[in-house]
Amino acid sequence: MSQTVRLLLDCQCQLGEGPIWHPGRQQLFFFDINEQTLFAVTAAGEIVDSWLFNETVAAAAVVDDHTLVLATDTGLKEFDLTTGGMNRINEIEADNPLTRTNDSRVHPSGAFWIGTMTRAEEEPGGAVYHYRAGVLTTIKSGVKIPNATCFSPDGRIAYWCDTPTKKIMQVATDPATGLPQGEWTLFADVSDGRGYPDGAVVDSQGYLWNAKWGGSCVVRHAPDGSIDRIVEVPVSQVTCPAFGGPDLKTMFITTAAKNLSAEQLAAERHAGSLFAIELDVAGQPEPTITL
Repeated sequence: MSQTVRLLLDCQCQLGEGPIWHPGRQQLFFFDINEQTLFAVTAAGEIVDSWLFNETVAAAAVVDDHTLVLATDTGLKEFDLTTGGMNRINEIEADNPLTRTNDSRVHPSGAFWIGTMTRAEEEPGGAVYHYRAGVLTTIKSGVKIPNATCFSPDGRIAYWCDTPTKKIMQVATDPATGLPQGEWTLFADVSDGRGYPDGAVVDSQGYLWNAKWGGSCVVRHAPDGSIDRIVEVPVSQVTCPAFGGPDLKTMFITTAAKNLSAEQLAAERHAGSLFAIELDVAGQPEPTITL
């Protein structure tokens, strides 16, 4: 089964990433990581607000209707959407200028899984952290490009990948804390598929939707890892899906324009833009972070 998306916002981000639907505000938040910018848009694709930062911001967690927690270069920061004020919560690799945050997501328990990577994207110098109720725990180290962080609806399974490996992994998690239990095992080997596994999200039926960097699509995997359907996207660098809209049945998809040649940009006029598609399955409501 193959479906095609529609262009929602022609924003042409260098590195569109980290989309989450804020249920209280009924807005989609997403980032242009390379341009250090956060956007808030309506389900119709209208920009409500945008914020420019003086450091890299890659992901967000919902606190309440007025506050987000941002995963930045130096750690977690509380961000007031009304005033633009920032408060430091917890430092993460603040003393390492060679790394930045990347793909991150909130577990149903309120735990925030945060990925880091080297800016050069060449060395396995990144890590994955677990933050909950003031405590920061290292889950993984020696990571190249952390991606596909997402969780089953009951909070008992975490999914994740190191993009260059082309393997999406899974691990049992404590539903009350979001901490891993036991060993990581293979969920889906996508090395024979299109592109590289990038951001992912799990829907209300427990199926995983994975964006394909260089693959021009989002792939829906069944809980056993098999491919259920493919959503075609008219640009090559597809970065992350997010469910939203009033019924959580709209999938929003961020993309990237970085590193494309002039010829590629001419062929992909909407590279880096935001796309959407209406689906017959709902996503999960975005959990709030436990500070």
